[in-house]
Amino acid sequence: MANLTFTLASGRKLGVTGLGDSMAERIVVFCHPAPGSSVFDPDPDASSTRNVHILAFDRPGYGSSDPLPAGTWPSITQAADDIAEYLRSMNRDESSMGVNRPKTIGIAGWSAGGRIALAFAARHPDIADRVAIIGTPAPNDAVEWIDPQLQAMSDHLATLEPDAALAQLSGMLQPQADAVNAADQEADVPLDLLGASPVDDAALARPGARDRLGRMLKDAFRQGPGGVAADILSYTARPWGFDLADIAAKTLIVNGQADPLAGNAHASWYQKAIPDARVEMMPGAGHLVVIPAWERVLSHLAPGTSKG
Repeated sequence: MANLTFTLASGRKLGVTGLGDSMAERIVVFCHPAPGSSVFDPDPDASSTRNVHILAFDRPGYGSSDPLPAGTWPSITQAADDIAEYLRSMNRDESSMGVNRPKTIGIAGWSAGGRIALAFAARHPDIADRVAIIGTPAPNDAVEWIDPQLQAMSDHLATLEPDAALAQLSGMLQPQADAVNAADQEADVPLDLLGASPVDDAALARPGARDRLGRMLKDAFRQGPGGVAADILSYTARPWGFDLADIAAKTLIVNGQADPLAGNAHASWYQKAIPDARVEMMPGAGHLVVIPAWERVLSHLAPGTSKG
């Protein structure tokens, strides 16, 4: 695993983590959940069996990425455009982890990260040829999943100036950051913050799964709750900012049949909204479906790259 920071044209720092073979021709981008960060590999064994270079990016305020400038509303499209800026700048120098300038890439997103992957595909069709979203909730006005009181709060925050909205929501989320930072071991981090439920026990029983998730959450809250607050505002208090109908990439939608947050109704909504999409539901899987599904996701995003 290699970590670096990339300076965007705006001067803001973007945290980047690379996995797999840095010289592999096929690049796969992975967009983390909320809360989350770039240090998470859903299944290292599956990642190592593909001849791919996996790149992950910290969204603003998470991990090693700078927060957005004061007075700026967080947006899904900005997060997608940050990734595109990095990919378009790639060359063989040290700042881009030694990989070639990409022609096209596959991009995946878990939960909130799925929205970033979709925005990327819609806005940068010359780069993304394949997309996968994993356990990504649909818009709340299409498939209701956000508690009405929480949505009402988001509606109120949308009426404030961005700095005031971010400060208020960050304050509400501070107990989550405190709980994560108080955990002595990565495996002890409260995983309900990721939507984990008893149906995810099989996924969590996989070697190292709890440690990897806990490490991601500790990295996510390294700067405090600002990253997750910005994420939440980007999809509950603001328009998404892109049209799913603009996605030309071949899209795979993977959801857990037992996921209490993003089950079959969410997958069906996306399948109807995205022009070239198919759904695969994983029996018995919950919101941590990304762990058992990662091998399938990689086979979609990087076909023909298996080392076996």
